[in-house]
Amino acid sequence: QMDSDNKSSPFLPSGSRAWMSLKWKVVVGCTLVAMCIAGAAVGGAMAVRDERKRQQGDKAPENIKGKSGDIMNKKAHGTCLGAVQLPLRWNCDWDKADEISCFNRHWAERAGYWQTTQFFVEEGMDTKIKSGTTIFYDSVTSEPLFQAPVGRSWENFVEESLHHGWPSFRDEEVLSKRVRVLEDGETVSVDGTHLGHNLPDSKGNRYCINLVSVAGFAPNTPEGNKAQLAINWNITKN
Repeated sequence: QMDSDNKSSPFLPSGSRAWMSLKWKVVVGCTLVAMCIAGAAVGGAMAVRDERKRQQGDKAPENIKGKSGDIMNKKAHGTCLGAVQLPLRWNCDWDKADEISCFNRHWAERAGYWQTTQFFVEEGMDTKIKSGTTIFYDSVTSEPLFQAPVGRSWENFVEESLHHGWPSFRDEEVLSKRVRVLEDGETVSVDGTHLGHNLPDSKGNRYCINLVSVAGFAPNTPEGNKAQLAINWNITKN
């Protein structure tokens, strides 16, 4: 009769090589099963993520859909035609702007960063200081990319953008000549500046954009004119 504390098999003596081999096989087998389950879970999560990104790209209007290989290839300065201009509008951080705009495809300025700039001081929060729309220019090329508000109030634009943490534009506010949405929803300028991502919601497409990427000065200003003169336009402009 076996002792009640003896956990070995009645057929394999405890401590024997055969018993230790069996225990090892059980441990390895359980580990492999756990790894397979974890791998399937990770694979499933990645598939869901990839499908979500595909939908973000697919939902963009046809006239602004673009292909990554045609736009985001290596250029003079990362994916950009040159470094971001200095200074930037609204006193945006140059280092942050250059990194996010030209050497990055996935990351963003931190949520709420745009509130720490001079944006609301110059443009207004509860009430728009200047009449008409505010135009947002490429931080590298000074080309116009977005304008707001269009089809809504300034207060609505600000409220939605504050809620999400980044300036958020709708289809009507995209200047389609120079903005493209890639296959995975990444939103860029036609000149290779990373801007943000298309994150559709129940209201339609919502372009979640880094302020540092659209903080260029207008081309008819001294700062904007200087930035445009520094660019080799033969690469992309038509």
